[in-house]
Amino acid sequence: MLRMAAVAKQLSTLDRYLPAWILVAMGVGLGLGALIPGLDSALSSVAIGGTSLPIALGLLLMMYPVLARVRYEELGHLRGERNLLLSSLVLNWLIGPALMFALAWLMLPDQPAYRTGLIVVGLARCIAMVLVWSELACADREATAILVAINSLFQIVAYSLLGYFYLTVLPGWLGLDTQGFSVSIWEVARTVLIFLGIPLAAGFLTRVIGLRRRGAEWYEGTFLPRIGPITLYGLLFTIVLLFALQGHQITTQPLDVVRIALPLLVYFVVMFSISFAWGMASGYGYPRTATLALTAASNNFELAIAVAIGVFGATSGEALAGVVGPLIEVPVLVGLVYVSLWARQRWFAEQTPGPARPTAAGAVG
Repeated sequence: MLRMAAVAKQLSTLDRYLPAWILVAMGVGLGLGALIPGLDSALSSVAIGGTSLPIALGLLLMMYPVLARVRYEELGHLRGERNLLLSSLVLNWLIGPALMFALAWLMLPDQPAYRTGLIVVGLARCIAMVLVWSELACADREATAILVAINSLFQIVAYSLLGYFYLTVLPGWLGLDTQGFSVSIWEVARTVLIFLGIPLAAGFLTRVIGLRRRGAEWYEGTFLPRIGPITLYGLLFTIVLLFALQGHQITTQPLDVVRIALPLLVYFVVMFSISFAWGMASGYGYPRTATLALTAASNNFELAIAVAIGVFGATSGEALAGVVGPLIEVPVLVGLVYVSLWARQRWFAEQTPGPARPTAAGAVG
């Protein structure tokens, strides 16, 4: 327990207490929903891509600092990481979505909205917070940066295709009762292009220009910590609005949050276990095995929330499922960092230096 506390202390204050901030935002949102009648109509009066303008701004604010942290320049090192890259692609884009699909249908067969929301979460691969988990677990920093950069770019194309496959095509093939539900590729692609494409372009340009004009030391040590908390503020702002809109549904069915949380918990643990075993069997050594496992077990909940809201609406069960994601993911992944460090001592002979304290506060994602 003491070592677990030591790991948690290496997170920034904002990241360490993220579940608490989310719970506070949920409470504030429920209070606003009860005090302000007609809030739904007011928020929907101006929209971007079918999403309320205030919520859309919150989503874009969530994504930009995350994508400004991605080390796109590491993509030039791909040739030396082919085996690790292939393993990561299989785990992230084949096994991960399939596992979440199976868990969603097994554990929420009577809740199509929550089930769909979980599948949307499973398709969104982590592109930021895993950099923090990697540091804490003494994983391979450069390999993590490469995998994060690949996931960032891969999501632009893969997310909408896989979304259509898992939400519409595969249930039809398996004869599952979707209650007439279907989603088009364009619905998902449009949302991804808006809420991932725009901040991805902005983050990429910011990094290229910042590194060229001011250098890596200023960019990593000064600029990123300065903009890092914006992600958290955008997330909390969005959660407040979502819970203000969904207040009645949540207060009348409080156990729904628990039902959504359970498959998420199972997913993170099982996905980490599969990926860690994969890395060990492949002989990657501890640093890269930890990188592989933590990258595959994490999810980009900012994108999942954006897609759920953009495609299904802010008052949907899908959006609620997306919001529960970070509430569960952060404490679970902190625990899995501890598991990684235990596994290093138990099964790996090589020693690595202690983790450096993450410098970019508010690096959720």
